[in-house]
Amino acid sequence: MASREFLKILKSARLGDVSAQQQLASAYLTGAFNTPIQPANALIWLEKSTISIANQVLSNSSSSNTNNSLFLDQVSAIPLADTFHSPAFGFGWRTFWEIAEANTPFSAAAQWQLADLLLNPLKKTLQIELARWLELHQPNIGFSERQEKAKNYLFALAQSDSVFTPQAKELLIKLQPKNEALSSLWSAWLADKNEDALIQAAELGLTAAKLTLGLQLAQLDESPASKNITGNKSNASLKKAAHWLELAAKDGDRDAWYALGEIYRRPQFSGYNAKESDRCFENAADLGHPQAQFRRGANLWRKREKLQENVRGLQASYWVWQAHQQGVPEAGELLGKILESTPHPKKNDWYALASFAEQALENHAEHKIEEEWGLLCHRLIIANQFNLSKAELLLCEVGQLQHEHCVVVDIRYELPKILPRLIQIDTIKQRRSLLAAGKAFAGTESEEGNLRQRRYRFDRVCAWLNETFAVA
Repeated sequence: MASREFLKILKSARLGDVSAQQQLASAYLTGAFNTPIQPANALIWLEKSTISIANQVLSNSSSSNTNNSLFLDQVSAIPLADTFHSPAFGFGWRTFWEIAEANTPFSAAAQWQLADLLLNPLKKTLQIELARWLELHQPNIGFSERQEKAKNYLFALAQSDSVFTPQAKELLIKLQPKNEALSSLWSAWLADKNEDALIQAAELGLTAAKLTLGLQLAQLDESPASKNITGNKSNASLKKAAHWLELAAKDGDRDAWYALGEIYRRPQFSGYNAKESDRCFENAADLGHPQAQFRRGANLWRKREKLQENVRGLQASYWVWQAHQQGVPEAGELLGKILESTPHPKKNDWYALASFAEQALENHAEHKIEEEWGLLCHRLIIANQFNLSKAELLLCEVGQLQHEHCVVVDIRYELPKILPRLIQIDTIKQRRSLLAAGKAFAGTESEEGNLRQRRYRFDRVCAWLNETFAVA
């Protein structure tokens, strides 16, 4: 329900009060007085205010200037594209061009809106409708001529120092065809180390150039494995480096995210921020940067006591394992502390029974093995591959054992004092045994019975395996 104050302003606006009409437009723009934000209605009331001004003789010139300034501010703040189907769009269209041409503090806002409306490739459908509208209402000026004018605005905004400059540069990059200019500038940098060409390529949006320029300003080591920033680099250079690296990081470059993480850790950098550094390292790790993955895993391992993990160390082991897969030397040593390793099943206690179980499964039709016995044979094979205890063999949830990089053996639901174990998957045989067991156990957990029933069946199966397959 409209507030009393809003209704009072509305009444005055309908009587032709210019100030009330502009207040009403502001309410529709900002949502004041609990008014729904409706740019089209705001534009309608601003048009009415211009008619009222034209029909009134204002004796106070300062008041006129105040109203005019407020009017320009309000019009330039209206999202013109959202008002296309409004009856006041024609008024808005003409006014935006007038403000854009005039040398006022609001010209940049109008120029940006016109450039975005006419040139943004994401607004192609609206541009087609606008071209048809212009043919009907302003046939003397073609759509292409308006686009050329908007391009001039866009170039001017990109070279200026206004709040719309970053948006203008971004739109210019979207409009820029993949032509020979960028490749020639990049080639000039690679061949001759032409820094002007590098800067131009970076300004034109080439991700590799933005990354390279950022690394140059930060003076990173050449070794991609270390990438440490020299300790004597000035804050000014680090700020410039962070600027270019942030642009490259937004393009999804993992090296840029990693370098940013290093910069935010430098004491001489005025923007020092440990949390932001960790965020950058995490983004780099997500994108596959090996050193970032190792740092993330090592950090999680250090904080394992404070983390609320169901299985302590599981997150850390995943990231360290990822780094180890990419050849980070330190990752192998840390991984050995987090994960157990059982790559030699012949040395385990279950080896003989597991071998018999494999033979039984291979010839299950001949021996007419019952399903429950077959499941126990799979448990024996898994226990041998990962050197499980008897309790773990009988109680582990086989379908939930395998993670991408390791096996998680957790039987606390039955024996709370036995801590979970993380065991690395080292061999293809281990993965195959997990895959075969997972298929066998799919949807059959309830058929194995309780622990007492499993123990009884286990003793019978072991006795049968020894009698049937043991070599005298």
